[in-house]
Amino acid sequence: MSNRIRNRFIALVCLLVFIAGGILFYTNWVVQKPFAIIVFLTDNLSPSAITAARIYQGGADYRLNLEKFPHLGFLSSQANDFAVSDTAAATTAIATGQKVNNGSMGVAPSGQPLRNLVDIARHDYNRAVGLVSNAALSDITPGVFYGQGGDPHDSLAIAAHLTDTTPLDIILGGGEADMLPEHKGGRRTDGRDLMLEMRQKGYDIVRNLSELENSPRWRSPQLLGVFAPGNLAFGDEIPAASSQPTLAQMVQHAIQLLQYGHDGYLLIVDAGLAGKAAYQNAGERMLREIISLDEAVATARAYAGESALILVAGKQSIGGMNLNGYPFRNDRGLAVGGINAQGVPSFTWATGPGSSSASLPESPSEPSAFPASAAIGVAEDGLILGAGPGSERLDGFHDNTAVFNVVVENL
Repeated sequence: MSNRIRNRFIALVCLLVFIAGGILFYTNWVVQKPFAIIVFLTDNLSPSAITAARIYQGGADYRLNLEKFPHLGFLSSQANDFAVSDTAAATTAIATGQKVNNGSMGVAPSGQPLRNLVDIARHDYNRAVGLVSNAALSDITPGVFYGQGGDPHDSLAIAAHLTDTTPLDIILGGGEADMLPEHKGGRRTDGRDLMLEMRQKGYDIVRNLSELENSPRWRSPQLLGVFAPGNLAFGDEIPAASSQPTLAQMVQHAIQLLQYGHDGYLLIVDAGLAGKAAYQNAGERMLREIISLDEAVATARAYAGESALILVAGKQSIGGMNLNGYPFRNDRGLAVGGINAQGVPSFTWATGPGSSSASLPESPSEPSAFPASAAIGVAEDGLILGAGPGSERLDGFHDNTAVFNVVVENL
């Protein structure tokens, strides 16, 4: 090789090294990834529900914390096989970035297991990961983030996935009955005590608000908090809720514990009780749960800091609730519930347990146009609200798989 060619080769190598160093410097020091990434998931996060929750909480001039987010978009949520997705398909699309069939939990239409945000954050980016739910941890939405395949309604199998995979550092929610054997007051017929197994894997176990508040914060934690046999209590069930943490309290403690992760953290928050109330056609209860979500979101923004990426995504809409009539501008709470000043129900539903609107004198205060044992999904885009780096990408109309893409880009 001549000196001329050799010198050119050395110059080329030096140029490539310089370019690689520049890219490394840019990605690691100029474009800093957010230390905290928090994704809230809920049902019925739509313009009509936000309007009703605002009026219910404080009147027409009130503004929710959700309305203070700088970025807003809409998410289409069709499944791979149906125009309206169920919970399993909607959550899987957000968690994995791929459309799946209704009834599929974390698996592609081919049956292939799909990697989700928790797995990617933990194994590819070494982030601490947490999961918070005010429903049972063995419910469909939380289960998508640690279980793959199987019947999405088999909560006992989903709970076993949690113990067998243990991909999470902080786990807070309900579902104790699905973790304990029958002889300990649970529902498991296989004799397994999943909470004992988690303790043997190194997890601290807490079962009420006091124990959660006293959990160690001086070390990098592994914490399992299970606060109810099934779902946590609705906000209006005061006696049952008195020893249970609120969604906001669980989010606060999860953030405080996850901040020990040197490479940042990902926290998934399932505000599942809003959907549970919607299935029951319980309009006021659903609005109170959206307000609970609103309080949890405010807590997240306060504790995670301005540089955190925080997303609030509507998975699907259930039941099709509307707030009707002409309440006064300052009416709120009970004043916008029941029968309104025009003599018609303030809340009506498209589907669900309410009786037909054709029989108003005998109907409950929240009738449905099509009576059913439980409300069913409706075709409606969900809202996506965002703050922090990358959230501007979700302005406008998007498929729900875009949430996955934005989170991965910022891990």
